[in-house]
Amino acid sequence: MISPEDWNAIGLTLRLAGISTLVLLLLASPLAWWLARSQSAWRAPVAALTSLPLVLPPTVLGFYLLVTLGPDGPLGRLTLLLGLGTLPFSFAGLVIGSVVYSLPFAVQPLLHAFQNMGNRPLELAATLRASPLDAFFSVALPLAWPGFVSAAVLSFAHTIGEFGMVLMMGGNIPGQTRVLSTQIYGHVEAMAYTQAHALAAGMLVFSFAVLLALNLLQKRGLRMGT
Repeated sequence: MISPEDWNAIGLTLRLAGISTLVLLLLASPLAWWLARSQSAWRAPVAALTSLPLVLPPTVLGFYLLVTLGPDGPLGRLTLLLGLGTLPFSFAGLVIGSVVYSLPFAVQPLLHAFQNMGNRPLELAATLRASPLDAFFSVALPLAWPGFVSAAVLSFAHTIGEFGMVLMMGGNIPGQTRVLSTQIYGHVEAMAYTQAHALAAGMLVFSFAVLLALNLLQKRGLRMGT
């Protein structure tokens, strides 16, 4: 029932989600920490910019990324100058689009985890002469582990479910940018409902499992916090 082309799309989707999640955690950790601790006037604009993908249609974000990274865009000219070619309609372009579109799903859980931690643990670390960097790695990160798990799970799941962004940035190139969501779309267009049902049902079960796991994690975190 699941064809080799479907398996290729599944594998590419998992690869995209894994790489995007890793990049998101690396980018979101310092950003969420700064948003949780900063008193700068730039905090509100940065927080709003980070949350934009929550309210903007993915096609809008995809369009502007396409323009920016295209051959006539500022970043597109730079990648051409560096001999990297253009990033749209490539796997690298998919990663960039996924990171931009899923950024709030990584930042928000980490931001809440850092805020809920409070100042007391860091103040105690400072009395023991721990540097801010040492306090971040030895105190903040261990206390915020539920936020990291939530950020990783949400980012991974959100990337797997993307459609508009991946279609705008990557198109639907077999073996290169054809991911699970666009594969289902292709089956529906071809009236191949049996194949579409098989993939869509798998995504439905996966989504339910993710939400269930997050709810159980939140309950466990609440019990540990009391």
